[in-house]
Amino acid sequence: MPSVAEAGIRIAIDRGGTFCDFWAQVPGQQDDLVFKLLSVCPDEYADAPTEGIRQILEKAMGAQIPKGTSLDLTPVESIRMGTTVATNALLERKGERTALLITKGFRDLLIIGNQARPKLFDLSVRKLDKLYETVIEVDERVTAEGFSEDPEPKPIDVSSDAALIEGLTGEPLRILKKPDLQTIRQDLQKLWDQGYRSLAVALMHSYNFPDHELAIGQLAKEMGFKVSLSSQLQSMIKIVPRAQSAVADAYLSPITETYLEGFRRSFKGELMDGHSNKLLLSQSHGGLVKFTEFTGLRAILSGPAGGVIGYAKTCYDPAEATPVLGFDMGGTSTDVSRYGGTLEHVFESTTAEVSIQSPQLDVNTVAAGGGSILFWSNGLFKVGPESAGAYPGPACYGNGGPLTITDANYFLGRILPDYFPRKLDFERVQKEFLKLTEAVNAEKHGDDKLTPEEVAMGFIDVANATMARPIRSLSEGRGFETASHNLACFGGAGGQHAVAIARDLGIRRVLIHRLSSILSAFGMALADVVVEKQEPESAAYGPDSRVRIQERFKLLSERATSELESQGIASHRIEHEHFLNMRYRGSDTALMILEPTGGDFAAAFVERHHREFGFSQPRDILVDDVRVRSVGKAMDVPISNPFEQLKDADSFPTNDPTTAKATRKVYFGSTGWTDAAIFHINAVPKHSKIKGPAVAIDETQTIIIEDDSEAIVLDEHLILDLISTKNKVIGTNEVDPIQLSVFGHRFMSVAEQAEKYRGKEGLRPGDVVLSNHPCSGGTHLPDLTVTTPVFDDNENPTEILFFVANRGHHADIGGILAGSMPPNSTELWQEGAAIESFKMVKEGVFDEEGLVEELYVKPGQYPGCSGTRTLKDNIADLKAAVAANNRGIHLIQALVREYTWPVVRFYMEAIQRNAEEAVRSLLKTFSKRFQGHPLQAVDYLDDGTALVLKVIINGEDGSAKFDFTGTGPEAFNNLNTPPAVMFSGIIYCLRCMISSEIPLNQGCLAPIEVYCPPNTILSPSLKAATVGSNVETSQRIVDLIFKAFRAAAASQGTCNNLTFGYGGTDENGNVTKGFGYYETIAGGAGAGPTWEGQSGVHTNVTNTRITDPETFEKRYPVILREFSIRRGSGGPGLRRGGDGCVRDIELRYPMQVSILSERRVIPPYGMAGGGEGGRGVNLWFRKDPVDGTMRTISLGGKATTEMNIGDRIVIMTPGGGGYGPDPNAEKEFVPIEEADIETTNGKVSNGKVNGGGAFRANGSVAERDAMGASN
Repeated sequence: MPSVAEAGIRIAIDRGGTFCDFWAQVPGQQDDLVFKLLSVCPDEYADAPTEGIRQILEKAMGAQIPKGTSLDLTPVESIRMGTTVATNALLERKGERTALLITKGFRDLLIIGNQARPKLFDLSVRKLDKLYETVIEVDERVTAEGFSEDPEPKPIDVSSDAALIEGLTGEPLRILKKPDLQTIRQDLQKLWDQGYRSLAVALMHSYNFPDHELAIGQLAKEMGFKVSLSSQLQSMIKIVPRAQSAVADAYLSPITETYLEGFRRSFKGELMDGHSNKLLLSQSHGGLVKFTEFTGLRAILSGPAGGVIGYAKTCYDPAEATPVLGFDMGGTSTDVSRYGGTLEHVFESTTAEVSIQSPQLDVNTVAAGGGSILFWSNGLFKVGPESAGAYPGPACYGNGGPLTITDANYFLGRILPDYFPRKLDFERVQKEFLKLTEAVNAEKHGDDKLTPEEVAMGFIDVANATMARPIRSLSEGRGFETASHNLACFGGAGGQHAVAIARDLGIRRVLIHRLSSILSAFGMALADVVVEKQEPESAAYGPDSRVRIQERFKLLSERATSELESQGIASHRIEHEHFLNMRYRGSDTALMILEPTGGDFAAAFVERHHREFGFSQPRDILVDDVRVRSVGKAMDVPISNPFEQLKDADSFPTNDPTTAKATRKVYFGSTGWTDAAIFHINAVPKHSKIKGPAVAIDETQTIIIEDDSEAIVLDEHLILDLISTKNKVIGTNEVDPIQLSVFGHRFMSVAEQAEKYRGKEGLRPGDVVLSNHPCSGGTHLPDLTVTTPVFDDNENPTEILFFVANRGHHADIGGILAGSMPPNSTELWQEGAAIESFKMVKEGVFDEEGLVEELYVKPGQYPGCSGTRTLKDNIADLKAAVAANNRGIHLIQALVREYTWPVVRFYMEAIQRNAEEAVRSLLKTFSKRFQGHPLQAVDYLDDGTALVLKVIINGEDGSAKFDFTGTGPEAFNNLNTPPAVMFSGIIYCLRCMISSEIPLNQGCLAPIEVYCPPNTILSPSLKAATVGSNVETSQRIVDLIFKAFRAAAASQGTCNNLTFGYGGTDENGNVTKGFGYYETIAGGAGAGPTWEGQSGVHTNVTNTRITDPETFEKRYPVILREFSIRRGSGGPGLRRGGDGCVRDIELRYPMQVSILSERRVIPPYGMAGGGEGGRGVNLWFRKDPVDGTMRTISLGGKATTEMNIGDRIVIMTPGGGGYGPDPNAEKEFVPIEEADIETTNGKVSNGKVNGGGAFRANGSVAERDAMGASN
């Protein structure tokens, strides 16, 4: 037998937030060492991993090692560790003080981000703090030369101009300004004097030209700074996530370094005496790395990565080839992932509101775990996202905590108190469930009352649906059938839910490894040492580019091999995987493609794109990045193959329940309280079965074996096979609130997955209808709606059961201006193709010729108009929309097969009724708050058109009439608003004020009656121009409603619509190739009674993302000179309004530029004494073509002009209104007469209150006019 020293002890550690898990393999010992320690226990030890290693060495060496002794690692072959140190520092915002150096003009870029807010219906738009504390703008600039959207590109000779250089991709770049290193040195010295030691550097286009970053980095390192360069961490286009990643690395790396320094001090020689290759750390991408190369950025998913490797190695067999879905359920959250033979990575993700651009295993986290709190709200069962935490913990802990999933499992006998690590309080749990059941029964409809057990089981069902939702998204959203997978269950709480979740997903087999409770630690023992190398590329994939790409693969592989060899990996143990990041030309959706057998990357891309999105396109396939993943096979650990053993499973005997450890009453949803045998897993013979209902336990986990399943005990696995995956029969006599909650998750899951794909008379199966006209429910013409009818395949093939539709904004559909968003249109035909109803697909055949007629020929027949300037893109996007509908239909039909159509239809209607009841309850609350008085508001568009609203609430039944009488007439502009836009604004506001999660649907409008006089701007004629309504009037409708309800101060009230481009059909019928670009720009959000307004976000009904600055400059002939916060533009008050933005764009090509915006005259109103937000400003900096002087010209709110090279358009967006306490807060309510809001005499002057009515809200009184805007 070899000695310990000869073979070496192998140790793997997962240092989690609560427990630190250990696995060790000691030569000469038959059983592995497996145990847990508390991650923090200062009374017993200073550091949990060190203490665990000490205990392992004691057992291995057979000699006592006193605590505090410097440990000798001579007997140890390797220590592999994952840690949550970086994750916790990020979540808790306890990283290193960090300064950011970024290109001049972009100091606020990471605050703005992509300008979208995380939660559409959250008026407060709350965000976590940014990671950096200060910013230095570096006066340097590089930009792209040429632009990818050029329809007629010409070769560029970089030798012709000293300012031109060739980037890493081979593309030409222009150096506009080099950095002044002396000035930067002075700035760095100031930072040093202020105590900063950690820097992040992110410069525009450094992914392609890193020289400026490298020079600054070298300078900073010489001065003693720790530096994170964005170009060296991940050289991918998009400065926002790349800069965020650099900041995260600078913020976290010192924390991980400090921890590792302390950890190393526990060992003789501090791992620098020949043992340096023994300590390996787990990285977010699933590979290990020598501790000296470990960075904070790649440590964020260090622990969860081990779990993915663990089940990938132990629960997947390449020969059997059934893909596996990972289900890791913990105390506060659940991680889900997928493995189908190769690890699946993402390269841009968000953790703790920080965008990370770095390879990470694709692990999706849902806020549902054992500690998730149970809520009964608006007729729905809800689980999480709030958690009881470690303290007070679940109610059963006896610390006054709330009911949680753990309590539900305990109440139903699914947790055995004798095997729980602490004493549990059953009486408190029982008491709380009785109270909750009373509340549920008091509100639910129907005569049948729920028992406490049914309520507890209902919450478990809802939790299961919550956790199943991201699993479906992970599989079906990528084109895989969920039911074709196995489910790998691990983590402390997963065994109690595994069978039920598998049944919900249609999965028939669950695999649980014997080390499932420490699988993340064991996974690290099985992981490989990995080096990732990636560089940008910019080429159309084809014969010419393949030679260059293969050469780049070779060079990257050589660099990776050198790094692995320096970490002690022999060259014969190194393997390389080649990837290309590919996308269709004109698309933002890139897919990382592993080199297939035969090497045809293009075919692999087309196949995967079609599988995930349902369509392919006749376009060039572009390569954005070249990636090499180099793997060093560093440790061989014997692994038992469960699938080989399962071949003989039919002959395995079934354990007699009488041989069980005990019998206990356990509650099951299908049978109620049932006698279940309790088996201790270690006492059950290998290669035998346990028939459900039963419970399998060991020292770390409880596994529920339901009555429709059986467990198979193997050498190292427990296999749960489901005999049936059918759900229980659901009736349609009355609404079950549990099933209502479950169906809400299922319908939302369908919508989420379909989103990733993008008149009944005369319709047949296979037809698809296209429309965008206001008379057909359209908003504005660029929004094209694709609708697919779904027919009854069984009883009545001519009956339409439901419709699936999606709507997308198209960059151009023709009209008088490129971009189809003309600011000066007065007639509908000027805005492009107007389609009432066109059968785009007829019985499965796509009518491309007819589509060309609708989008190109017809709109081009009007005077001064062109057909669409992006016909190929339109056709491709519409085909994608058809595919999205087909995906949605497939998912709904799967739901119908699972539950039957009557049940699905019943709960579709029930969900609408639930939404209706939530709105009625909300309106009753407002009726009481305002003592039955009508709610009224008036606001004005910039042209003086009045928007007037009076809301009369019936306090008895919760209905309301929204009366827009007094609103101005149809306008001679394009702000005229179709009914669909007005109703969208109403439903949005109601959903925001409900402030709890309910599926958004038509039921929200059931209690609402809307009256709008005809021929007004909110009820215009069918020929009226409407393109500005969906982006401008819609914003003002929302502000108007919130003003009436006194919900919040006004937000920016505009989308700041900017379009530019050239080309199209001229007056002579000549066609010029060109392009159109359209964007909307963020501004300030309104403040509220408990929140400050956020700066630099989209507001109200709009939440579109903005193009990343680097992508913007690469695709279009522009230089983005500035994108920053417009400080001081938010309204003052007790709660300040959010600030708007400054967006400064310089043109490098003559183009037609248009701006369509509001709030340039009438500022956003403040509320409750808060001040107005700043008005927006649109400026044209016009360069004189003769002497180069600049003129500054105000464009007003709406303008179109021809701009030349060197001209700049600067958009300064409005701020949000402030919210503050009214000085006359003790006044009682004074009724507001209609005349009060139609006149301004004695009411409002320049936004300041002169006197007037007041109302009582949230326990305080504030003047009515203090909540108004200036007129």
